[in-house]
Amino acid sequence: MGAHRFLSNREALAPEYPRSAVSPFFRGNGSTDPQNGDYPRHVEEGFANWRLEVRGLVDTPLSFSIENIRKLPARSQVTRHDCVEGWSAIGEWTGPQLSLLLDEAGLKPEARFIVFRCADNLNGQDYYETVDLVDAYHPQTIIAHSLNGEPLPVRNGAPLRMRIERQLGYKHAKYLTAIEAVASLDGIGGGQGGYWEDRAGYQWYAGI
Repeated sequence: MGAHRFLSNREALAPEYPRSAVSPFFRGNGSTDPQNGDYPRHVEEGFANWRLEVRGLVDTPLSFSIENIRKLPARSQVTRHDCVEGWSAIGEWTGPQLSLLLDEAGLKPEARFIVFRCADNLNGQDYYETVDLVDAYHPQTIIAHSLNGEPLPVRNGAPLRMRIERQLGYKHAKYLTAIEAVASLDGIGGGQGGYWEDRAGYQWYAGI
């Protein structure tokens, strides 16, 4: 992380590709059809009652429906997803920049990290991921509601997933339910900053 931040512009973009480069099939990975909690019901309802909360160290907590999210100004980007397992795929992702929601909520001065809370539960632990404010405010960090011009499929994280384009795929949290601003990662999950960081020793910073 130190080398990345020292040697490159904090807002340098990950490579973007022409629409013609989109992979014919974008595979799912990890959770591809959560069966825990209310998620199956939300799928049956077409996510009509899904809510995305913005909370924690913010001046104004917010709650958005999927319809609200789709009405926000959006960015589309054709990027390559690189998985720590060794595969990659190119897709066109569309959704509002995370910075838009954070600015609307207003971060408190003590906020240093953003936690992404998710609907899927693996091995008894709710999936989550975190980034610092540099990646949270990166112009390609978006809350994706669409893949290749269509609503996000369940296998790819419907109805909402994060795209953290300058980091490996495990940072791109799926089935997003809440965005939470915090001062420290202590006491969140196992304290290492993410589900795989807690359980498998993955690096918290997965920059590429």
